[in-house]
Amino acid sequence: MDYKELLRKRAKESKVYSSHQMIGLMMAEVLEDQEHKALYIKLAKNEDSDKLLRLAKSVAEKKDVRNKGAYFMRAWQMENKRQKERENLHGK
Repeated sequence: MDYKELLRKRAKESKVYSSHQMIGLMMAEVLEDQEHKALYIKLAKNEDSDKLLRLAKSVAEKKDVRNKGAYFMRAWQMENKRQKERENLHGK
């Protein structure tokens, strides 16, 4: 393989530079939703990565869910809503 071919091959490979990128890509893989990996990366950057990954893994374990990505997003929205309600209740 010559040098130009090597460069072309390396350019096609995914590059991960930060932890939130890795978490987002792991979530996309776990949820079988590669199409929305940028969304998961953004979520991992702005939200609690451990919490996100735990939720993604629990959704992935559910055998009766057809669209795991959509189910995950709905579950995440509900979790955030409950968290805000708890904060408002406790005056934080």
